[in-house]
Amino acid sequence: MDACEVSAEDIELEYVSAGGVRERGPLGCLWSVRFESVRPERRFPAFRGQGNWCGWYWSATCGGHVGYESWLERDRLMLLDFDPLVTSMSSQPFRLSWADLGGKRVRHTPDFFVRRADGTALVVDVRPDERIEPQDAVKFAVTAAACRSVGWDFARVGTPDAVLMANVRWLAGYRHPRVHRPDVADRLVEIFVDGAGLLDGARRVGDQIAVLPVLFHLLWRRVLTTDLESGLLSADTQVRHGEVREGGGDAVASAAAASG
Repeated sequence: MDACEVSAEDIELEYVSAGGVRERGPLGCLWSVRFESVRPERRFPAFRGQGNWCGWYWSATCGGHVGYESWLERDRLMLLDFDPLVTSMSSQPFRLSWADLGGKRVRHTPDFFVRRADGTALVVDVRPDERIEPQDAVKFAVTAAACRSVGWDFARVGTPDAVLMANVRWLAGYRHPRVHRPDVADRLVEIFVDGAGLLDGARRVGDQIAVLPVLFHLLWRRVLTTDLESGLLSADTQVRHGEVREGGGDAVASAAAASG
């Protein structure tokens, strides 16, 4: 199949519903399914000698666990979880299949399906440039064309910026709503309204051992903000007032998230 000529009716989609029922049909008929809520299309195996690391990441955005098949996928999940425009996501959401030019059936399972706050959808494949073989490039091209045919965005992403990822990984350790303390959070917002050094601002609120976890939680939720790409978080990092997340990441009010 030529990626330039892909039609939604040419692509067969197979998925497992939230109720555990396997469904199949043309992409053109199934595109409206809430794929951010389906079960993974395949399992995440674990066995001796395995070359990749599978697991489950607890998402503050979803208030539940999302699977991954590598550390790179886990890092991408953290970035999606940190994205204020993301409201929900699922892993291995469906399997696409189509006939190639020789009539052979080709199959591909994207890594993530993402729902944004404005209702739009994003399909994500995680694969660094150096690991893309010719047949992979064809699958990604057809998948991208298939997504476009039903109004979805598609992104093939690789290794994230090391500094950004290190900072987001650190903040992710404080993403759970149990870290939130309203009285401390209110004081931090007051202190950082005009900007201040991270540690200096925390000390002005109280015992840094008690205050810093709340500060990192507010940075995760973007109530407070800082430059996460120019350097690693440190005592002198400049923190200022931000905006509350637009997506589902503000899990403080979420009973479902709190039970996680």
